[in-house]
Amino acid sequence: MTTAPSPSRLGRVVRGAGPGLLLAHGAGGGIDANFGPLMDTLAAGHTVVAPDYPGTGRTPRATAPLGLDPLADALVATAVEEGVDTFAIAGYSLGSAVAVRAATRHPGRVTGLVLTAGFAHPSPRLLLAARLWRDLLRDGETERLAAFLSLIGVSAPVLDGAAQDGLDAALKATAAGIPPGTADHIDLLLAEADVRADLTALAVPALVVSTTLDQLVTPHHHRQLADGIPGARYAELASGHLPFAEQPERWAALVTDFLHDNGI
Repeated sequence: MTTAPSPSRLGRVVRGAGPGLLLAHGAGGGIDANFGPLMDTLAAGHTVVAPDYPGTGRTPRATAPLGLDPLADALVATAVEEGVDTFAIAGYSLGSAVAVRAATRHPGRVTGLVLTAGFAHPSPRLLLAARLWRDLLRDGETERLAAFLSLIGVSAPVLDGAAQDGLDAALKATAAGIPPGTADHIDLLLAEADVRADLTALAVPALVVSTTLDQLVTPHHHRQLADGIPGARYAELASGHLPFAEQPERWAALVTDFLHDNGI
């Protein structure tokens, strides 16, 4: 029996009509930042429910540390509150771990998974990057943090081809636009974002999208994630860690084609 989850306090965007599609964004991101460029395409064939995590977008910052189980439950509750009882989940970066946990905790509701730039657990290299991200943020070094995130998040071909004025403007916008809940998201990644034990229990169609030029969550993580999910498909996208900025049309096509091919 599928029961209703506890009420969600997450602000959300709801768009489109058709089968349900729940979005799970990345750490320090938000729905508009991570999925905004895809939203029209996704909503053309699905009812898209897109919650912001605490401290991003439409949702106030949490007053207590975030947990992976409560966050996964809150995402599911958001969809159910919007009248979407079953749904695929598209998870990006940290959202891939949230999506996997939601699927194992609510198997009667989740019909499929698309996991982009994700991981089953963070490697020592990713943990090193996350700790530096957190420390720069807590020290108020937002300009240095913006430079670090650009170096590790944007692919080398895009940065090498950038005009200096455009790059300077992008760094300022990044430094000024860091969501207040970012440190909480990173703490969650550091403390709880290990879903290796969940993977073998997944029994829905799954696609892992590898951002092949990713220097933050590297292809090592994507392959490990795909290898752990029974029957998972694997696709490659020539992008750094920000496919919504570098390859939005191609990314959207990978998501929608997979959902269509599996009748989801």
